[in-house]
Amino acid sequence: MESFVVNLLNGLSWGMLLFLISVGLTTVFGVLGVLNFAHGSL
Repeated sequence: MESFVVNLLNGLSWGMLLFLISVGLTTVFGVLGVLNFAHGSL
């Protein structure tokens, strides 16, 4: 049961990280109309 909780938290944290990256890129693209790949330097 403990490994299930660890895997669940790991998956949630990875999903939230991908969500934040995608929202950032989508917002910048929506405002500027140009993809800004400077996010990679963060």
